[in-house]
Amino acid sequence: MNRIKEVLKAKGITQTWLAKQMGKSYNAINEYARNKRQPSIEDLYQIAKILQVSAKDLLIDKIESK
Repeated sequence: MNRIKEVLKAKGITQTWLAKQMGKSYNAINEYARNKRQPSIEDLYQIAKILQVSAKDLLIDKIESK
């Protein structure tokens, strides 16, 4: 599971914009955002760099349940 969709929304960035930045199709990014497909580790780090967050922020929810 990843938090790409939540991070995009929080930053006001569209999936279309991210797809263009990565040279990927909108469908690929949409599948990542909907957790239908997980990005490769390389793509995860590229997404993190583009969104200016850590890869950890894309994977771990900030609110941890106790």
